Amino acid sequence: MKNIFLAGALGLLIFSCSKKENTADVAASSETAVVSEPAKSNLSGDQIIETLDCSGCHSVTERMIGPSYQEIAGRYSEKDMDMLASKIIEGGSGVWGGVPMAAHPQVSKEDAKKMVEYILSQKK
Repeated sequence: MKNIFLAGALGLLIFSCSKKENTADVAASSETAVVSEPAKSNLSGDQIIETLDCSGCHSVTERMIGPSYQEIAGRYSEKDMDMLASKIIEGGSGVWGGVPMAAHPQVSKEDAKKMVEYILSQKK
């Protein structure tokens, strides 16, 4: 039974993290390629989260493959905003277990901070 659960969880992880997402806009010049920064959106933090693959691993109240937003909010504060925004963009591993969090390089720093603000607002 445990093996079936682990296989299912691994399948969900692979499926939820396998989305092909644009990582950057590339403009070709005659000799080099220029990579632009991710564009800032006009969406709120929770709306940005809904557009990404976050719900495959996280929920507001319950631990899934990754921690719940309430667990994250309980461990971190606004002083950790830049670090958490960087984790969203660059990915990470080892803090909440062995499953790494996928990188989201298409998310601007400003949008990642909106996401973190929303997550931290879920503190119990």
